[in-house]
Amino acid sequence: MSVMSGEWPKKFDLNMEEELLEAWDASDGIRELIANSLDEAALSGTNEPEIFEDDEGRWHIRDYGRGLTHQDLTQGEDEEKLNNPDKVIGKFGVGLKDALAVLYRQGVDVTVHSPYITFTVEQASKAGFDDVETLHAVIRKTEHPDLEGTEVILDGCTEEDVEEAKQNFLNYTDAELLEQTRFGEVYEPAGDGSANIYVTGLKVATEEDFLFSYNITNTTKKIRDALNRERSNVGRTAYTARVKKILQACESGDVAERLVDDLEKVQEGTNHDELSWKPVQVHAARVLNARSEAIFVTAEEQGQMKDLLERARGDGKRIVTVPDRTRQELRSKSDVEGGEVRDVDLFQKEWEDSFEFEWVDVSELTERENEAWKLKDEILSLVGVENLIEEVRISETMRSLDDGWKAAGLWEPTERRIVIKRDVLNSKPGFIGLLLHEAAHAKGGATDQTREFEGDLTDFLGITGTAALEGKDQAPQQDRNPVSGS
Repeated sequence: MSVMSGEWPKKFDLNMEEELLEAWDASDGIRELIANSLDEAALSGTNEPEIFEDDEGRWHIRDYGRGLTHQDLTQGEDEEKLNNPDKVIGKFGVGLKDALAVLYRQGVDVTVHSPYITFTVEQASKAGFDDVETLHAVIRKTEHPDLEGTEVILDGCTEEDVEEAKQNFLNYTDAELLEQTRFGEVYEPAGDGSANIYVTGLKVATEEDFLFSYNITNTTKKIRDALNRERSNVGRTAYTARVKKILQACESGDVAERLVDDLEKVQEGTNHDELSWKPVQVHAARVLNARSEAIFVTAEEQGQMKDLLERARGDGKRIVTVPDRTRQELRSKSDVEGGEVRDVDLFQKEWEDSFEFEWVDVSELTERENEAWKLKDEILSLVGVENLIEEVRISETMRSLDDGWKAAGLWEPTERRIVIKRDVLNSKPGFIGLLLHEAAHAKGGATDQTREFEGDLTDFLGITGTAALEGKDQAPQQDRNPVSGS
Protein backbone atom coordinates (compact mmCIF):
# COMPACT_ATOMS: atom_id res chain seq x y z
CA MET A 1 0.00 0.00 0.00
CA SER A 2 1.62 3.29 -1.05
CA VAL A 3 1.70 6.01 1.58
CA MET A 4 1.13 9.69 0.90
CA SER A 5 3.95 11.92 2.11
CA GLY A 6 4.45 15.65 2.44
CA GLU A 7 2.29 18.32 3.95
CA TRP A 8 -1.39 17.92 4.73
CA PRO A 9 -4.06 18.48 3.57
CA LYS A 10 -3.65 17.62 -0.10
CA LYS A 11 -6.12 18.43 -2.85
CA PHE A 12 -6.87 15.59 -5.27
CA ASP A 13 -8.49 16.78 -8.50
CA LEU A 14 -11.48 14.58 -9.24
CA ASN A 15 -11.82 16.08 -12.74
CA MET A 16 -15.55 16.39 -12.17
CA GLU A 17 -17.63 19.46 -12.89
CA GLU A 18 -20.46 20.24 -10.52
CA GLU A 19 -23.03 20.29 -13.33
CA LEU A 20 -22.30 16.70 -14.33
CA LEU A 21 -25.26 14.28 -14.08
CA GLU A 22 -27.74 17.09 -13.49
CA ALA A 23 -30.69 14.67 -13.65
CA TRP A 24 -29.42 12.83 -10.57
CA ASP A 25 -30.63 13.71 -7.11
CA ALA A 26 -29.21 12.90 -3.68
CA SER A 27 -30.62 9.36 -3.67
CA ASP A 28 -28.69 8.56 -6.88
CA GLY A 29 -25.44 9.63 -5.27
CA ILE A 30 -26.20 7.59 -2.15
CA ARG A 31 -27.01 4.61 -4.38
CA GLU A 32 -23.47 4.70 -5.79
CA LEU A 33 -21.93 4.81 -2.33
CA ILE A 34 -24.02 1.82 -1.22
CA ALA A 35 -23.03 -0.03 -4.42
CA ASN A 36 -19.34 0.52 -3.66
CA SER A 37 -19.80 -0.77 -0.12
CA LEU A 38 -21.65 -3.88 -1.30
CA ASP A 39 -18.96 -4.55 -3.91
CA GLU A 40 -16.22 -4.27 -1.32
CA ALA A 41 -18.05 -6.67 1.01
CA ALA A 42 -18.42 -9.18 -1.84
CA LEU A 43 -14.80 -8.94 -2.98
CA SER A 44 -13.26 -9.01 0.49
CA GLY A 45 -15.64 -11.60 1.92
CA THR A 46 -16.52 -9.34 4.84
CA ASN A 47 -19.79 -8.56 6.58
CA GLU A 48 -22.62 -6.73 4.85
CA PRO A 49 -22.33 -2.94 5.08
CA GLU A 50 -24.19 -1.02 7.77
CA ILE A 51 -26.39 1.97 6.97
CA PHE A 52 -27.56 4.02 9.94
CA GLU A 53 -28.37 7.50 11.24
CA ASP A 54 -26.47 8.96 14.19
CA ASP A 55 -27.79 11.17 16.98
CA GLU A 56 -26.91 14.32 15.03
CA GLY A 57 -29.01 13.33 12.01
CA ARG A 58 -26.03 12.35 9.83
CA TRP A 59 -26.18 9.14 7.81
CA HIS A 60 -23.37 6.58 7.79
CA ILE A 61 -22.49 3.94 5.18
CA ARG A 62 -19.93 1.61 6.71
CA ASP A 63 -18.25 -1.43 5.17
CA TYR A 64 -15.69 -3.77 6.78
CA GLY A 65 -13.44 -4.28 3.79
CA ARG A 66 -9.89 -3.28 3.00
CA GLY A 67 -10.24 0.48 3.38
CA LEU A 68 -10.29 3.28 0.78
CA THR A 69 -7.01 4.80 -0.43
CA HIS A 70 -6.26 7.85 -2.57
CA GLN A 71 -5.66 5.51 -5.56
CA ASP A 72 -9.35 4.62 -5.44
CA LEU A 73 -10.15 8.19 -6.45
CA THR A 74 -8.63 7.70 -9.88
CA GLN A 75 -10.85 6.75 -12.79
CA GLY A 76 -10.21 3.64 -14.81
CA GLU A 77 -11.29 0.06 -15.29
CA ASP A 78 -11.04 -1.87 -12.03
CA GLU A 79 -9.27 -5.10 -12.91
CA GLU A 80 -10.51 -6.86 -9.79
CA LYS A 81 -14.12 -5.99 -10.53
CA LEU A 82 -13.81 -6.88 -14.20
CA ASN A 83 -12.52 -10.31 -13.17
CA ASN A 84 -15.53 -10.84 -10.86
CA PRO A 85 -18.48 -9.54 -12.88
CA ASP A 86 -21.07 -11.69 -11.10
CA LYS A 87 -20.00 -10.56 -7.64
CA VAL A 88 -20.03 -6.80 -8.06
CA ILE A 89 -22.06 -3.93 -9.45
CA GLY A 90 -19.37 -1.43 -10.48
CA LYS A 91 -16.52 -1.83 -12.94
CA PHE A 92 -15.17 1.51 -14.21
CA GLY A 93 -14.33 3.37 -11.00
CA VAL A 94 -16.74 6.23 -11.77
CA GLY A 95 -19.37 5.45 -9.14
CA LEU A 96 -17.57 7.06 -6.20
CA LYS A 97 -16.66 10.20 -8.12
CA ASP A 98 -20.18 10.49 -9.54
CA ALA A 99 -21.59 10.20 -6.03
CA LEU A 100 -19.30 12.89 -4.67
CA ALA A 101 -20.19 15.28 -7.49
CA VAL A 102 -23.95 14.74 -7.20
CA LEU A 103 -24.02 15.03 -3.41
CA TYR A 104 -21.90 18.19 -3.50
CA ARG A 105 -24.35 19.74 -5.97
CA GLN A 106 -27.29 18.71 -3.75
CA GLY A 107 -25.74 20.37 -0.73
CA VAL A 108 -24.84 17.16 1.11
CA ASP A 109 -21.50 17.32 2.94
CA VAL A 110 -19.50 14.11 2.55
CA THR A 111 -16.74 12.95 4.88
CA VAL A 112 -14.91 9.69 4.20
CA HIS A 113 -12.80 7.85 6.77
CA SER A 114 -10.51 4.84 6.25
CA PRO A 115 -7.36 3.54 7.99
CA TYR A 116 -5.33 5.39 5.34
CA ILE A 117 -7.01 8.71 4.64
CA THR A 118 -9.77 11.08 5.65
CA PHE A 119 -11.21 13.42 3.05
CA THR A 120 -13.99 15.89 2.28
CA VAL A 121 -15.02 17.51 -1.01
CA GLU A 122 -14.82 21.10 -2.23
CA GLN A 123 -14.81 23.13 -5.42
CA ALA A 124 -11.33 24.47 -6.34
CA SER A 125 -9.35 25.82 -9.27
CA LYS A 126 -7.76 23.27 -11.52
CA ALA A 127 -3.98 23.23 -11.16
CA GLY A 128 -2.52 25.76 -13.58
CA PHE A 129 -5.92 27.03 -14.68
CA ASP A 130 -7.35 29.49 -12.17
CA ASP A 131 -10.42 30.15 -14.33
CA VAL A 132 -11.51 26.46 -14.36
CA GLU A 133 -13.02 25.01 -11.22
CA THR A 134 -13.51 21.32 -10.61
CA LEU A 135 -14.32 19.16 -7.63
CA HIS A 136 -11.41 18.18 -5.42
CA ALA A 137 -11.08 15.69 -2.60
CA VAL A 138 -9.37 17.44 0.30
CA ILE A 139 -7.28 14.61 1.75
CA ARG A 140 -5.92 14.65 5.29
CA LYS A 141 -4.13 12.15 7.45
CA THR A 142 -6.58 9.54 8.64
CA GLU A 143 -8.47 10.42 11.77
CA HIS A 144 -9.17 6.71 12.44
CA PRO A 145 -6.02 4.64 11.76
CA ASP A 146 -7.55 1.62 13.51
CA LEU A 147 -10.78 1.73 11.53
CA GLU A 148 -11.77 -1.53 9.89
CA GLY A 149 -13.02 -0.80 6.38
CA THR A 150 -14.41 2.51 5.12
CA GLU A 151 -17.02 4.82 6.63
CA VAL A 152 -18.83 7.51 4.65
CA ILE A 153 -20.69 10.20 6.62
CA LEU A 154 -23.43 12.22 4.90
CA ASP A 155 -24.60 15.48 6.45
CA GLY A 156 -27.59 17.13 4.79
CA CYS A 157 -29.51 14.24 3.25
CA THR A 158 -32.88 12.97 4.44
CA GLU A 159 -34.13 9.58 5.54
CA GLU A 160 -36.27 9.56 2.38
CA ASP A 161 -33.12 10.00 0.26
CA VAL A 162 -31.48 7.03 1.94
CA GLU A 163 -34.54 4.79 1.72
CA GLU A 164 -35.02 5.64 -1.94
CA ALA A 165 -31.39 4.74 -2.59
CA LYS A 166 -31.70 1.45 -0.69
CA GLN A 167 -34.71 0.40 -2.77
CA ASN A 168 -32.35 0.01 -5.73
CA PHE A 169 -30.80 -3.03 -4.03
CA LEU A 170 -32.34 -6.42 -3.54
CA ASN A 171 -30.55 -6.72 -0.17
CA TYR A 172 -32.72 -3.98 1.30
CA THR A 173 -36.10 -5.17 0.07
CA ASP A 174 -38.39 -7.78 1.56
CA ALA A 175 -38.87 -9.54 -1.79
CA GLU A 176 -39.79 -13.20 -1.32
CA LEU A 177 -37.42 -15.65 -3.01
CA LEU A 178 -39.38 -18.28 -4.96
CA GLU A 179 -36.58 -20.22 -6.65
CA GLN A 180 -32.84 -20.05 -7.17
CA THR A 181 -31.08 -21.29 -10.32
CA ARG A 182 -27.56 -21.18 -11.70
CA PHE A 183 -28.54 -18.25 -13.92
CA GLY A 184 -30.35 -16.19 -11.32
CA GLU A 185 -33.24 -16.00 -8.91
CA VAL A 186 -37.01 -15.65 -9.17
CA TYR A 187 -38.82 -13.40 -6.69
CA GLU A 188 -42.37 -12.44 -5.86
CA PRO A 189 -43.13 -9.11 -7.55
CA ALA A 190 -43.51 -5.92 -5.52
CA GLY A 191 -46.67 -5.16 -3.57
CA ASP A 192 -47.99 -2.87 -6.32
CA GLY A 193 -47.74 -5.73 -8.82
CA SER A 194 -44.77 -4.34 -10.72
CA ALA A 195 -41.74 -6.57 -11.24
CA ASN A 196 -38.11 -5.53 -10.88
CA ILE A 197 -35.08 -6.70 -12.81
CA TYR A 198 -31.88 -6.88 -10.77
CA VAL A 199 -28.36 -7.61 -11.93
CA THR A 200 -26.19 -8.95 -9.11
CA GLY A 201 -28.62 -7.33 -6.69
CA LEU A 202 -28.89 -3.89 -8.34
CA LYS A 203 -32.22 -2.84 -9.83
CA VAL A 204 -31.76 -1.94 -13.49
CA ALA A 205 -35.35 -1.94 -14.78
CA THR A 206 -39.00 -2.21 -13.79
CA GLU A 207 -41.47 -4.32 -15.75
CA GLU A 208 -45.17 -3.62 -15.35
CA ASP A 209 -46.33 -6.79 -17.13
CA PHE A 210 -43.93 -9.44 -15.83
CA LEU A 211 -45.16 -12.31 -13.68
CA PHE A 212 -42.06 -12.35 -11.45
CA SER A 213 -39.11 -10.22 -10.41
CA TYR A 214 -35.65 -11.54 -11.33
CA ASN A 215 -32.11 -11.20 -10.05
CA ILE A 216 -29.57 -12.12 -12.72
CA THR A 217 -26.52 -13.52 -10.96
CA ASN A 218 -24.85 -15.17 -13.97
CA THR A 219 -24.38 -12.26 -16.33
CA THR A 220 -23.56 -12.08 -20.03
CA LYS A 221 -21.40 -9.63 -21.96
CA LYS A 222 -24.56 -8.11 -23.40
CA ILE A 223 -25.90 -7.40 -19.93
CA ARG A 224 -22.60 -6.05 -18.64
CA ASP A 225 -22.26 -3.76 -21.66
CA ALA A 226 -25.81 -2.51 -21.12
CA LEU A 227 -25.13 -1.47 -17.52
CA ASN A 228 -24.66 2.18 -18.35
CA ARG A 229 -23.52 4.90 -16.04
CA GLU A 230 -27.12 5.61 -15.08
CA ARG A 231 -27.51 1.97 -13.92
CA SER A 232 -31.24 2.20 -14.62
CA ASN A 233 -33.73 1.85 -17.46
CA VAL A 234 -31.64 -0.87 -19.07
CA GLY A 235 -33.45 -2.06 -22.20
CA ARG A 236 -35.35 -5.34 -22.13
CA THR A 237 -33.34 -6.78 -25.02
CA ALA A 238 -30.30 -6.83 -22.73
CA TYR A 239 -31.80 -9.19 -20.17
CA THR A 240 -34.56 -11.11 -21.99
CA ALA A 241 -32.34 -14.07 -22.89
CA ARG A 242 -31.16 -14.41 -19.28
CA VAL A 243 -34.68 -14.23 -17.85
CA LYS A 244 -35.67 -17.04 -20.25
CA LYS A 245 -32.73 -19.11 -19.02
CA ILE A 246 -33.69 -18.52 -15.40
CA LEU A 247 -37.26 -19.66 -16.02
CA GLN A 248 -36.15 -22.67 -18.06
CA ALA A 249 -33.95 -23.73 -15.13
CA CYS A 250 -36.83 -23.51 -12.62
CA GLU A 251 -38.29 -26.84 -11.59
CA SER A 252 -40.25 -26.03 -8.44
CA GLY A 253 -43.95 -26.74 -8.51
CA ASP A 254 -44.84 -23.21 -7.32
CA VAL A 255 -43.14 -21.30 -10.13
CA ALA A 256 -44.26 -23.79 -12.79
CA GLU A 257 -47.84 -23.77 -11.51
CA ARG A 258 -48.05 -20.01 -11.79
CA LEU A 259 -46.45 -20.07 -15.21
CA VAL A 260 -49.04 -22.57 -16.41
CA ASP A 261 -51.89 -20.60 -14.84
CA ASP A 262 -50.69 -17.67 -16.89
CA LEU A 263 -50.09 -19.83 -19.95
CA GLU A 264 -53.82 -20.60 -20.02
CA LYS A 265 -54.47 -16.87 -20.44
CA VAL A 266 -52.52 -16.71 -23.72
CA GLN A 267 -55.65 -17.53 -25.74
CA GLU A 268 -57.41 -14.56 -24.11
CA GLY A 269 -54.42 -12.25 -24.53
CA THR A 270 -54.31 -11.50 -20.79
CA ASN A 271 -51.06 -13.33 -20.00
CA HIS A 272 -47.92 -11.72 -18.58
CA ASP A 273 -45.08 -10.99 -20.95
CA GLU A 274 -42.89 -13.98 -20.04
CA LEU A 275 -45.59 -16.33 -21.29
CA SER A 276 -45.40 -14.84 -24.78
CA TRP A 277 -42.02 -16.59 -25.10
CA LYS A 278 -42.39 -20.10 -26.53
CA PRO A 279 -39.39 -21.60 -24.65
CA VAL A 280 -41.00 -20.54 -21.37
CA GLN A 281 -44.38 -21.98 -22.39
CA VAL A 282 -42.78 -25.30 -23.30
CA HIS A 283 -40.75 -25.47 -20.08
CA ALA A 284 -43.75 -24.67 -17.90
CA ALA A 285 -45.68 -27.49 -19.55
CA ARG A 286 -42.78 -29.94 -19.09
CA VAL A 287 -42.53 -29.15 -15.37
CA LEU A 288 -46.27 -29.32 -14.82
CA ASN A 289 -46.47 -32.63 -16.68
CA ALA A 290 -43.95 -34.12 -14.25
CA ARG A 291 -45.63 -32.62 -11.17
CA SER A 292 -49.33 -33.20 -11.87
CA GLU A 293 -51.94 -34.94 -14.00
CA ALA A 294 -52.32 -32.52 -16.92
CA ILE A 295 -53.25 -32.78 -20.59
CA PHE A 296 -52.01 -30.15 -23.04
CA VAL A 297 -54.37 -29.32 -25.87
CA THR A 298 -54.95 -26.58 -28.42
CA ALA A 299 -58.10 -24.51 -28.67
CA GLU A 300 -59.03 -26.48 -31.79
CA GLU A 301 -58.62 -29.79 -29.97
CA GLN A 302 -60.82 -28.44 -27.19
CA GLY A 303 -63.60 -28.07 -29.71
CA GLN A 304 -63.01 -31.31 -31.57
CA MET A 305 -62.53 -33.65 -28.62
CA LYS A 306 -65.03 -32.48 -26.02
CA ASP A 307 -66.03 -36.00 -25.07
CA LEU A 308 -62.47 -37.25 -24.61
CA LEU A 309 -61.56 -34.20 -22.54
CA GLU A 310 -64.68 -34.61 -20.44
CA ARG A 311 -63.52 -38.14 -19.71
CA ALA A 312 -60.11 -36.73 -18.81
CA ARG A 313 -61.68 -34.30 -16.35
CA GLY A 314 -63.62 -37.21 -14.92
CA ASP A 315 -60.29 -38.93 -14.35
CA GLY A 316 -59.05 -35.88 -12.44
CA LYS A 317 -56.84 -34.55 -15.25
CA ARG A 318 -56.20 -30.83 -15.65
CA ILE A 319 -56.85 -29.58 -19.17
CA VAL A 320 -54.31 -26.93 -20.17
CA THR A 321 -54.87 -25.02 -23.39
CA VAL A 322 -51.64 -24.02 -25.17
CA PRO A 323 -50.91 -22.22 -28.45
CA ASP A 324 -50.56 -24.41 -31.55
CA ARG A 325 -46.82 -23.80 -31.87
CA THR A 326 -46.26 -24.84 -28.25
CA ARG A 327 -48.39 -27.95 -28.67
CA GLN A 328 -46.27 -28.86 -31.72
CA GLU A 329 -43.04 -28.39 -29.77
CA LEU A 330 -44.29 -30.57 -26.93
CA ARG A 331 -44.77 -33.51 -29.29
CA SER A 332 -41.00 -33.95 -29.44
CA LYS A 333 -40.27 -33.24 -25.75
CA SER A 334 -40.19 -35.28 -22.58
CA ASP A 335 -40.99 -33.67 -19.25
CA VAL A 336 -38.28 -32.62 -16.79
CA GLU A 337 -38.20 -36.11 -15.29
CA GLY A 338 -37.99 -37.88 -18.64
CA GLY A 339 -41.67 -38.81 -18.85
CA GLU A 340 -43.85 -38.48 -21.93
CA VAL A 341 -45.76 -35.20 -22.14
CA ARG A 342 -49.46 -36.02 -22.09
CA ASP A 343 -51.48 -34.72 -25.01
CA VAL A 344 -54.85 -35.90 -26.31
CA ASP A 345 -53.27 -38.73 -28.30
CA LEU A 346 -51.49 -40.09 -25.25
CA PHE A 347 -54.60 -39.75 -23.09
CA GLN A 348 -56.65 -41.59 -25.73
CA LYS A 349 -54.20 -44.48 -25.45
CA GLU A 350 -54.28 -44.30 -21.65
CA TRP A 351 -58.06 -44.30 -21.78
CA GLU A 352 -58.16 -47.40 -23.91
CA ASP A 353 -55.53 -49.08 -21.72
CA SER A 354 -57.66 -48.38 -18.63
CA PHE A 355 -60.24 -50.92 -19.78
CA GLU A 356 -59.92 -54.44 -18.43
CA PHE A 357 -62.14 -56.98 -20.09
CA GLU A 358 -63.54 -60.20 -18.76
CA TRP A 359 -64.72 -61.78 -21.98
CA VAL A 360 -68.08 -63.54 -22.20
CA ASP A 361 -68.61 -66.39 -24.65
CA VAL A 362 -71.88 -66.24 -26.58
CA SER A 363 -72.71 -69.71 -25.26
CA GLU A 364 -72.90 -68.25 -21.75
CA LEU A 365 -75.66 -65.78 -22.60
CA THR A 366 -79.14 -66.14 -21.13
CA GLU A 367 -82.09 -66.49 -23.47
CA ARG A 368 -83.02 -62.85 -23.01
CA GLU A 369 -79.46 -61.65 -23.65
CA ASN A 370 -79.21 -63.88 -26.70
CA GLU A 371 -82.36 -62.39 -28.22
CA ALA A 372 -80.73 -58.95 -28.20
CA TRP A 373 -77.32 -60.27 -29.34
CA LYS A 374 -78.78 -61.96 -32.43
CA LEU A 375 -79.79 -58.53 -33.78
CA LYS A 376 -76.10 -57.41 -33.97
CA ASP A 377 -75.32 -58.30 -37.62
CA GLU A 378 -78.67 -57.12 -38.86
CA ILE A 379 -78.29 -53.69 -37.22
CA LEU A 380 -74.74 -53.15 -38.48
CA SER A 381 -75.74 -54.22 -41.97
CA LEU A 382 -78.72 -51.89 -41.89
CA VAL A 383 -76.48 -48.81 -41.40
CA GLY A 384 -73.82 -50.12 -43.77
CA VAL A 385 -70.81 -50.38 -41.46
CA GLU A 386 -70.43 -54.16 -41.23
CA ASN A 387 -67.23 -54.03 -43.31
CA LEU A 388 -65.68 -51.41 -41.04
CA ILE A 389 -65.98 -53.52 -37.90
CA GLU A 390 -63.83 -56.59 -37.45
CA GLU A 391 -65.70 -57.96 -34.45
CA VAL A 392 -68.13 -57.18 -31.63
CA ARG A 393 -67.39 -58.74 -28.24
CA ILE A 394 -69.08 -58.94 -24.86
CA SER A 395 -67.37 -58.26 -21.53
CA GLU A 396 -68.54 -58.54 -17.93
CA THR A 397 -66.33 -55.56 -17.03
CA MET A 398 -65.19 -52.36 -18.72
CA ARG A 399 -62.95 -49.78 -17.03
CA SER A 400 -60.68 -50.87 -14.24
CA LEU A 401 -60.91 -47.44 -12.59
CA ASP A 402 -63.68 -46.92 -10.10
CA ASP A 403 -64.13 -43.26 -11.00
CA GLY A 404 -67.84 -42.97 -11.62
CA TRP A 405 -67.49 -43.09 -15.41
CA LYS A 406 -70.00 -45.81 -16.31
CA ALA A 407 -68.76 -46.87 -19.72
CA ALA A 408 -71.06 -49.45 -21.29
CA GLY A 409 -69.49 -49.64 -24.73
CA LEU A 410 -66.22 -48.94 -26.49
CA TRP A 411 -64.97 -48.59 -30.06
CA GLU A 412 -61.32 -49.63 -30.40
CA PRO A 413 -60.10 -48.26 -33.73
CA THR A 414 -56.75 -50.07 -33.67
CA GLU A 415 -58.53 -53.40 -33.20
CA ARG A 416 -61.53 -52.37 -35.31
CA ARG A 417 -63.57 -53.80 -32.47
CA ILE A 418 -66.70 -52.86 -30.53
CA VAL A 419 -66.92 -54.04 -26.93
CA ILE A 420 -70.31 -54.19 -25.23
CA LYS A 421 -70.84 -54.58 -21.51
CA ARG A 422 -72.91 -57.65 -20.81
CA ASP A 423 -75.67 -56.04 -18.75
CA VAL A 424 -76.65 -53.90 -21.77
CA LEU A 425 -78.01 -57.06 -23.41
CA ASN A 426 -80.88 -57.15 -20.93
CA SER A 427 -82.62 -54.50 -23.05
CA LYS A 428 -83.04 -54.73 -26.81
CA PRO A 429 -83.51 -50.94 -27.24
CA GLY A 430 -80.52 -50.31 -24.95
CA PHE A 431 -78.34 -52.75 -26.88
CA ILE A 432 -79.40 -51.44 -30.30
CA GLY A 433 -78.86 -47.81 -29.24
CA LEU A 434 -75.42 -48.51 -27.80
CA LEU A 435 -74.38 -50.60 -30.82
CA LEU A 436 -75.40 -47.79 -33.18
CA HIS A 437 -73.56 -45.28 -31.01
CA GLU A 438 -70.30 -47.23 -31.22
CA ALA A 439 -70.89 -47.94 -34.93
CA ALA A 440 -71.12 -44.17 -35.52
CA HIS A 441 -67.60 -43.87 -34.04
CA ALA A 442 -66.48 -46.62 -36.42
CA LYS A 443 -67.99 -44.88 -39.43
CA GLY A 444 -66.14 -41.57 -39.25
CA GLY A 445 -63.69 -41.93 -36.38
CA ALA A 446 -65.18 -38.88 -34.64
CA THR A 447 -65.42 -38.60 -30.87
CA ASP A 448 -68.53 -37.85 -28.82
CA GLN A 449 -69.86 -34.30 -28.60
CA THR A 450 -68.49 -33.29 -31.98
CA ARG A 451 -70.41 -32.09 -35.01
CA GLU A 452 -68.97 -34.93 -37.10
CA PHE A 453 -70.14 -37.58 -34.65
CA GLU A 454 -73.59 -36.02 -34.36
CA GLY A 455 -73.83 -36.07 -38.16
CA ASP A 456 -72.99 -39.78 -38.33
CA LEU A 457 -75.41 -40.57 -35.53
CA THR A 458 -78.14 -38.54 -37.24
CA ASP A 459 -77.57 -40.56 -40.41
CA PHE A 460 -78.11 -43.76 -38.44
CA LEU A 461 -81.24 -42.41 -36.80
CA GLY A 462 -82.64 -41.58 -40.20
CA ILE A 463 -81.85 -45.02 -41.59
CA THR A 464 -83.22 -46.95 -38.62
CA GLY A 465 -86.24 -44.68 -38.31
CA THR A 466 -87.12 -45.20 -41.97
CA ALA A 467 -86.65 -48.95 -41.60
CA ALA A 468 -88.91 -49.01 -38.56
CA LEU A 469 -91.69 -47.08 -40.28
CA GLU A 470 -91.55 -48.69 -43.71
CA GLY A 471 -90.13 -52.09 -42.87
CA LYS A 472 -86.38 -52.61 -43.08
CA ASP A 473 -86.65 -54.77 -46.22
CA GLN A 474 -88.24 -51.85 -48.07
CA ALA A 475 -85.72 -49.23 -46.90
CA PRO A 476 -84.49 -47.53 -50.09
CA GLN A 477 -80.90 -48.41 -50.99
CA GLN A 478 -80.06 -44.75 -51.70
CA ASP A 479 -81.11 -43.78 -48.18
CA ARG A 480 -78.55 -46.04 -46.51
CA ASN A 481 -75.95 -43.25 -46.58
CA PRO A 482 -77.83 -39.95 -46.56
CA VAL A 483 -76.16 -36.57 -46.24
CA SER A 484 -75.03 -35.89 -42.65
CA GLY A 485 -77.19 -33.51 -40.66
CA SER A 486 -75.81 -30.41 -39.01
